[in-house]
Amino acid sequence: MVSVRSIANTPSSLTPNDLPWIIEHREDRCTLCGKCAAVCPVGTLKLAYMRKRMPQLVLSSSERGSSYKTFVGIRQSTEVNKRCIGCGTCAMVCPNEAIHPVQNAERDRFRFLNSQQGEPAKRGGRRNDPGASLLDRIIFDRISMLTDPALDAGRHEFSCNTLLGRVLPPEEYVRRKLAGEWIPPVREIFPFVIGSMSFGALSPNMWLGLLQGVAYCNEVLGIPVVMATGEGGCPPWVLRSPFLKYIILQIASGYFGWDEIIRAIPEMQCDPAAIEIKYGQGAKPGDGGLLMWFKVSKLIARLRGVPEGVDLPSPPVHQTLYSIEESVMKMIQTMSMAWNFRVPVYPKISGSTSAKSVLNNLVRNPYAGALMIDGIDGGTGAAYNISMDATGHPIAANVRECYLDLCAQGKQNEIPIFAAGGVGKNGNVTQNGMALIMLGASGVHMGKFIMQSAAGCLGTESNRCNVCNIGLCPKGITSQNPKLYRRLDPDQVAQRVVETFMSIRTEMKKVMAPLGRSQSLPIGMSDALGINDKDVAERLNIRYVC
Repeated sequence: MVSVRSIANTPSSLTPNDLPWIIEHREDRCTLCGKCAAVCPVGTLKLAYMRKRMPQLVLSSSERGSSYKTFVGIRQSTEVNKRCIGCGTCAMVCPNEAIHPVQNAERDRFRFLNSQQGEPAKRGGRRNDPGASLLDRIIFDRISMLTDPALDAGRHEFSCNTLLGRVLPPEEYVRRKLAGEWIPPVREIFPFVIGSMSFGALSPNMWLGLLQGVAYCNEVLGIPVVMATGEGGCPPWVLRSPFLKYIILQIASGYFGWDEIIRAIPEMQCDPAAIEIKYGQGAKPGDGGLLMWFKVSKLIARLRGVPEGVDLPSPPVHQTLYSIEESVMKMIQTMSMAWNFRVPVYPKISGSTSAKSVLNNLVRNPYAGALMIDGIDGGTGAAYNISMDATGHPIAANVRECYLDLCAQGKQNEIPIFAAGGVGKNGNVTQNGMALIMLGASGVHMGKFIMQSAAGCLGTESNRCNVCNIGLCPKGITSQNPKLYRRLDPDQVAQRVVETFMSIRTEMKKVMAPLGRSQSLPIGMSDALGINDKDVAERLNIRYVC
């Protein structure tokens, strides 16, 4: 006799209807080819034997009978670590349109069972907030017409580039030039930068595709696009190649990958675009970075000088520093010296109410090349849900405060401010970026948008996919598993990178032309902005329109 207690009915028992995504399967169309189960990155699909009752009506008798049919069908796993993530890869490969995931409209019980062994839930991707962001609501409402004519976006020449590095006032630049004194290094770059995503967080094919696309933009199209490495360095061959000049090398609190970089300095053919010292990131401010063990392959372990298959957490702060003042004196100057003061060096911080204090310390140091602020909406790496959803600061207010503070000191644009966090969150990347530029940023960093546009990332803000952190990316973008990342063709990624930046440049011209601006970016041109929210307009010191 089977007791009721022996049936699996525990506090952690789930049914498919308790999961955030439910697999809908049409058995009448399925041919059991097995393609869906083969490509599922989390292994939620399985072939199972099932017994189905087939009622029979015998015409020669008043009795009714039944027969049973045994067949093989597709079933969805209810294990938490094998839950469907809604990526839809099964639907992409199904030849008969017999299967697809559907988001559960109910409040899924999975949320209450997500913590196992006392470990809170982590995920990749950004905040799951599908609504319009603040940046999406800002409009450009200063249109030149008669006395100050607008420009032809299709035929006029535009300068769409920005500067990375400390920009001296004209009189100071001339004085130092004539006296033969040191002049801070400055790079002319495209204002939309591929943000910090490490060789480790991204798959080898994705990283190579990004680099190929960036090189083509620079060498063929003349668009000076640069990309940041994130923590972990980059492949040794890149450090010794002419492509290094398109790369911003990041040094973070874990110092992963810097042994390779230091050893390669004597053999470098050119200098990197800049050095970024990471103190914090918008997705998990106050918490260090984390590369989970799923993604620490043999290659990544060798580059970072660690054992294979272990978690790689970075400390929340650089362990040798205790204040931003010491950082300015020690880290920034040391990195400048390593490249003989030829490379811009700047810190990356999390968006917070203390961002303005950091900026004021940088203003007083001649070696600080810029300030990068990462807002709460950013992040593609592993982060605890509580950090990603509820910790941090929106980027717009931070950028505006810092820029107005520089204006009060008469040093606007002397220390370029770069912004990140939610740029292109809903696909409006140029609108978001130009809004931040008019609020005072000299440029913006974008991460997830370039993954979505160049590699077809399946993640959405409605909690679809979001497994960047555990290396099961169905597209192979953020996986170190060769079976997954071989699905991604670097050449196709490079082509999409090029098309994306060409599109962004065209849209920039469409925004700049009505303003009558062609020779420089409208940095801090806040009189061209409007929003239909009076409180936001007052907070950002822009026009209220309705």
